[in-house]
Amino acid sequence: MTELTESSVRAEVRAWLEAHWNPNQSLIAWRNQLVDSGWGAPHWPRQWHGRDLPVGLVPVVEEEFNRIGAVSVARVGIRTLAAATILAHGSDLQKQRFLRRSLTGEDAWCQLFSEPGSGSDAAGAVTRADFNGMHWVVNGQKLWTSGAQKADWGLLLARTNWDRTKHAGLSYFILNMRQPGVVVQPLQQMNGHATFNQIFITDALIEPELLVGTEGGGWAVTTTTLMHERRGADALRSWAQGSDRPGQVYEEERAEIAVALAPYKWYPNRAGRVDLVLSRARETGRLEDPVVRQEIARLLILSRSAEWTARRARSAQAQGRPQGPEGSLGKLAASHVARAAARVHTQISGADALLSGADGPLNGTIAEILVSVPATSIAGGTDEIQRNIIAERVLGMPKEPSVDTDKPYREVPRNAVR
Repeated sequence: MTELTESSVRAEVRAWLEAHWNPNQSLIAWRNQLVDSGWGAPHWPRQWHGRDLPVGLVPVVEEEFNRIGAVSVARVGIRTLAAATILAHGSDLQKQRFLRRSLTGEDAWCQLFSEPGSGSDAAGAVTRADFNGMHWVVNGQKLWTSGAQKADWGLLLARTNWDRTKHAGLSYFILNMRQPGVVVQPLQQMNGHATFNQIFITDALIEPELLVGTEGGGWAVTTTTLMHERRGADALRSWAQGSDRPGQVYEEERAEIAVALAPYKWYPNRAGRVDLVLSRARETGRLEDPVVRQEIARLLILSRSAEWTARRARSAQAQGRPQGPEGSLGKLAASHVARAAARVHTQISGADALLSGADGPLNGTIAEILVSVPATSIAGGTDEIQRNIIAERVLGMPKEPSVDTDKPYREVPRNAVR
């Protein structure tokens, strides 16, 4: 077996790209070639569309793609979480059915974890799945689901056993979002956008083979999905840029990105827009105020520290290390940065920060930042959830006392009707 080195991998992928890359073919046709070659996800197993490449050599492949402007496999949205989860926990049938189409971008996905009565406590799910001998029959409601209106499939956490403890009674499914009994309704936000949806599920059917992992083993699968989500919390920046080059494949990729990002165009504002702070301070003359200047310095230090935390997480991923709690560190840091930025923007703009639309600073951008920032401390697990994870898994502190994990879940008081 030939030893893999940086130079040998570079030579091989370069030769393949020079022989096959054609920007005038369709996006799906190109991605299917990528999947067949294994260069689309080279660190995946050969059996599942990869090349068993050590993750440390993946950047070499990416450099060669970037060198000639070749488009990658689909990396937009929840499909990346679906692929990572199925690759880790899915059956061979599930991998065969879904992994290729996740790489080509032919399937759209959403994540069905949160519920109205449980907030960030995903394990408190009361959406139920009952087996009738042929199918799992699902009834319940999910909330805060982005992309559900366009999704073909959903990653569903549902309760299959009420006589087991909270976490042990959960199972993880792949739900067909296009079937009768699945109703998606958009949620209007106070910043004017409608990124999220609520989903009403009534007697929806799931084939037995679409149970991921084992019945009652859903929490372990969910943890994998959540850790990938938190580790990739800043990943929008890396895949949201389409090339402006001519060619059918570029045109179709730009359209794909535009559709996928349309609900998320306010996400940079929920992060606080630290990049606007210095220019705004100069424009308004507030940079001369020593108090404001000091707060800006604090914000920039915090932001740079958070950036290094995120880089450590990405480096761990590049080295093939398993998903761990570092994603929670980055997620919590992002919340601190966003809130600090909102305070600084308010100090700079004063009462004008409350003005929206054309009357407000930067055509209302500052006002949108102020009403969007709270979402950073909620989405993907609240700050309180992240602190618990860090305390237990990083600092080794005792678990928070719980009153709902040591008894059958049907006996646990909760604010939702079963």
